Amino acid sequence: MTEPSAAAEELVSIVDEDGAVIGSAPRSVMRRDNLRHLVVAVLVRNPAGRIYVHRRADIKDVFPGLHDCFVAGCVAAGESPDVAALRELGEELGVTGVPLEPLGTVRYDDAATRQVTFCYTTTYDGPVTHQVEEISWGTWMTPAELAARLADPDWPFVPDGRALVQQLLADGRLV
Repeated sequence: MTEPSAAAEELVSIVDEDGAVIGSAPRSVMRRDNLRHLVVAVLVRNPAGRIYVHRRADIKDVFPGLHDCFVAGCVAAGESPDVAALRELGEELGVTGVPLEPLGTVRYDDAATRQVTFCYTTTYDGPVTHQVEEISWGTWMTPAELAARLADPDWPFVPDGRALVQQLLADGRLV
């Protein structure tokens, strides 16, 4: 399999440590050079307060096959985080027409990724349709069920999502 040409690839927003956009790069260059980039993450809850948790597809370029409780993705060059969050919801879960509530912005760095993430939550009570290239399985969990799973360090969960949801649980924002 060959790497897509830079001209055919999505350009993503490259940012400084504070999240200010300083340029753009093809996704493959951002991954190869571990450039700090802009990401959105949306926590989807149903009216009963359950959180949608899913398993990422095995073909994902970062954290394949791991569980996550955020619909997330890179912000394209020239795209606002609000628009990117709504786009990701529609693409990954088929969720449209919902309001977003900002949860704040966090920075995350590890050996695989460096990102500034705009976090949101929304409430949704409809059908979920997975994009098969993104998600292979999903279910609704209570915050307590999710916290219990996250307490197991061997449960395969995306590290940036684990850090963020544990912070939200500790802050009482996911009671």
